[in-house]
Amino acid sequence: MVIRMSTLFLRTLRENPADAEVPSHRLLLRAGYIRRVAPGSYTWLPLGRLLLDQVSRVIREEMAATGAQEVSFPAMLPRDVYDTSGRRAEYGEDMLKLRDRRGTEYVLGPTHEEMFTLLVKDLYASYRDYPVTLYQIGTKFRDEKRPRGGLLRGREFLMKDAYSFDISSEGLEASYATQRAAYQRVFDRFGLDYTVVDAMSGPMGGSGSEEFLARSAVGEDSFVGCASCGYAANVEAVVTPVPADVASDAGASRVIDTPDTPTIESLVAVVRGLGFDVTAAQTLKNVVLAVRATDGTTEPLIIGVPGDREVDMKRVEAALFPATVTMFEDFAAYPQLVPGYIGPQGLAGVRYLVDPRVVPGSAWVTGANVAGRHAVDVVCGRDFTPDGTIEAAAVLAGDPCPTCGEGLVIERGIEIGHIFALRTRFSDDFELDALGPDSERIRILMGSYGIGVSRVVAAIAEQTHDDQGLCWPAEIAPVQVHIVALGKEQTAASDALAASLESVGLRVLVDDRQGVSAGVKFTDAELLGAPTCVVLGRRYAEGYVELRDRRTGAREDVSLESLTVRLL
Repeated sequence: MVIRMSTLFLRTLRENPADAEVPSHRLLLRAGYIRRVAPGSYTWLPLGRLLLDQVSRVIREEMAATGAQEVSFPAMLPRDVYDTSGRRAEYGEDMLKLRDRRGTEYVLGPTHEEMFTLLVKDLYASYRDYPVTLYQIGTKFRDEKRPRGGLLRGREFLMKDAYSFDISSEGLEASYATQRAAYQRVFDRFGLDYTVVDAMSGPMGGSGSEEFLARSAVGEDSFVGCASCGYAANVEAVVTPVPADVASDAGASRVIDTPDTPTIESLVAVVRGLGFDVTAAQTLKNVVLAVRATDGTTEPLIIGVPGDREVDMKRVEAALFPATVTMFEDFAAYPQLVPGYIGPQGLAGVRYLVDPRVVPGSAWVTGANVAGRHAVDVVCGRDFTPDGTIEAAAVLAGDPCPTCGEGLVIERGIEIGHIFALRTRFSDDFELDALGPDSERIRILMGSYGIGVSRVVAAIAEQTHDDQGLCWPAEIAPVQVHIVALGKEQTAASDALAASLESVGLRVLVDDRQGVSAGVKFTDAELLGAPTCVVLGRRYAEGYVELRDRRTGAREDVSLESLTVRLL
């Protein structure tokens, strides 16, 4: 493939677009790979389309190596299918909905588990048909409230989703392991720095899941790792090691005056000034949330966490899924709740959950449910009894590893893949069975395996860009060689060189533009990010070209005779 800059549909930008928030977003716009259509929606221009094709090629090659077969579903799907699985209610406002002229309701598919399940049910009946793995690469839609980061969180995005169908747990385990290994090969070929972590299943359900996270400071996911034992998990999936119950020697709880204590720090200062030796970790912060169920009903929920921690809303939402959670505001309807001074004593009529660290026998400084007053020596199990525990507190660096007890390290990452052991989550909904050898029905076990194709593009850009522009790995670069011709004679010769490189399988971009300065050509070459730049300059008449490595910046003169060998 040879592309000429003189005819390429491309316009590069010298300045960063005002609405671009992260490096990948800025550079993909400036380099002419994408253009914004609407919030969270982008047009892929010719170079961007070629880039997507290369990313998809790698995925298809690795899927083919596992025996998976490709299908393609429509984007517009019948609503009743998602009603059957319950996921229309679970997705709520994130699911885009529409009606046709007959009034029939449809949704724009956020994922296609239901459709894959129904397709297999339609065509397969016997245990002899299994196992089978199907996949597609297609557009998905989610009505994100706050699209951000260009391709990192969009309302319309390209995704690869695969589904395995097995008749036994052993078969599912084998399919899961096969797809997991394939994902590792895919991301290795992309040159990504990534890690695999335990994750929450969310709307997918099932018995377990893992995320593939590309390390990035702009990633929306936080994850923990343990250097001692190798444990890794998304913070939403971190399980707090529960301390043993304690036999408190605290006396009866007492109420004290604590005026002007709007923060935990100010509360600790006042209480210590009264002679109590306490730290922020010994105070009990009580946060009131509004929990909205899928049927539309809303109720308050109070969560108690040690005062040295914040409530992590993502962890709360993961723990309470499919309910949605917001901060509570209707205090007038619950006069027993005094903002800023809420304690767990006497919370009749309001559900109260605590952090796992709040164990029976532990004593706390907490609100007295009276404005300007707190209580000390409030003992769990004696002065209050929670309705249960919840993983809601923010995970902090140095927290003990759930596996070995060593301190955890926290990093940020971009979710590029997610795999699930669905088991019978969807085959139960649609009664997907196979007739066994004994004529008994076998419920099919499923696995789900997704890669965010367009998000992968952004993740690669985030990890490989520099101050000059993009820097694509050769495996997925839209073009592998960017030829810059500096003069008329060199421009005339560039076509023959490009054809020679194309003949050995290289993808080539030729900057054959007339009347464009060498400085502009080099600036564009660095911005566009081809792995190698071949400059036809002053030594071309001697049979030499300059070879520039985009990643390292190294330059050297190479003879035309040896050029092809060097590039392969």
